[in-house]
Amino acid sequence: MTQTLAISKQLTTMAAVEARFHLAYATDAQFFTEWHMSLPDLSESDRLTLAHIQERFLEHRHRGFLPEGTVDKLVISPLLDLAGLYEPRFTIRTEATVEIVLQERDERLQGRVDTLIVQDQLWVLVVEAKNTSLSLAVVIPQTLTYMMSAPDANPVVYGLVTNGDEYRFIKLDKSTVTPPRFDLSDPLSLFPPQRSQLQQVLQILKQINHLLKGGNGYP
Repeated sequence: MTQTLAISKQLTTMAAVEARFHLAYATDAQFFTEWHMSLPDLSESDRLTLAHIQERFLEHRHRGFLPEGTVDKLVISPLLDLAGLYEPRFTIRTEATVEIVLQERDERLQGRVDTLIVQDQLWVLVVEAKNTSLSLAVVIPQTLTYMMSAPDANPVVYGLVTNGDEYRFIKLDKSTVTPPRFDLSDPLSLFPPQRSQLQQVLQILKQINHLLKGGNGYP
């Protein structure tokens, strides 16, 4: 009988995820350059809007930790909108049910993602800041599992995990030519505010938008 397991309880470490899916870190330095190379320029309008988003978030954050729903409304949804990822050509799903069947292990992995999924190639997971005050690494195994459930027609999948304070991007290549590989961006932080990296977060989202359109360059 196939055993049904909860993703959030069973896949809490990178060792568990790597064992389930035979995942491995990419060793090629060129595997995930999208987060730091050839990033698009931001318009003056983008910069002004981003400054407002950041100032508003920091005012609320100054009062204490924020739940994931508030982080989403204050900063994540505005960022995705500014990056053009809410356009009608994208399919957006929230609180999606995820299921992965591993026949060789006679397992069914299930979970509900409090996230925003764009065209099954961009997965955004917002976590409550007080639960990840040390590192977002604690939610990366779960996020990779969700990304593995994306349709095989899309072998390259991107992810973003954030608690509002810190942001990390993930690239997963599920190509059948090689075992699944993944890599992570460096942490990008809003603190200290005078050195905030939120502009780079937006640039990366715009970069991913362009890649999902099949583009190779910017106008």
